Amino acid sequence: MKKISITYNAPTVLSFVLICVAVLILGNFTGGQTTRLLFMTYHSSLMDPLTYVRFVTHVFGHGDWNHLLGNATYLLLLGPMLEEKYGSRTLWIVVGITALATGLVNYIFFPNVALCGASGVVFAFIIMASFTGFRNNEIPLTFILVAIIFIGQQVIDGLFVTDNISNMAHIVGGAVGSVLGYVWNRKPGGSRR
Repeated sequence: MKKISITYNAPTVLSFVLICVAVLILGNFTGGQTTRLLFMTYHSSLMDPLTYVRFVTHVFGHGDWNHLLGNATYLLLLGPMLEEKYGSRTLWIVVGITALATGLVNYIFFPNVALCGASGVVFAFIIMASFTGFRNNEIPLTFILVAIIFIGQQVIDGLFVTDNISNMAHIVGGAVGSVLGYVWNRKPGGSRR
């Protein structure tokens, strides 16, 4: 009888989620000071080197356990499939591009809003997952439906709902996922490793 072993099957996704957990624990331990200093982007001086660090690291910070668990659920659901298709390095590129894009858009267009959390990355993953059956010169119906349902809802919520959710991060993350999903799947073979 073979032994069953647990594998670290999606290193990028698992590492990303574990970093988010560690950052939240550290933030809770420091009363939120480390989160504000390193893992939340907001309109701070461009002379402060940490402003540039936070453009990327804000995706690791979360406001509380519910915020983290909501994002981690989607990351752990979609991430392993994407990591198998595209590879670990490529998924880190998606995380980095999404983080930088959402950080810059927030800094430029929403100067009074602090942003933290992985929801932009989640939306990039959601849109990229809809490209899994993509072939040249075809647009998958799943992509169209996902774009309408997820991105459309964010636009509507952004216009009509006042809450503490960054619909901008969702929309920008979805846009990043759309572009990368299309570009990386339009070639024969459809994966990038």
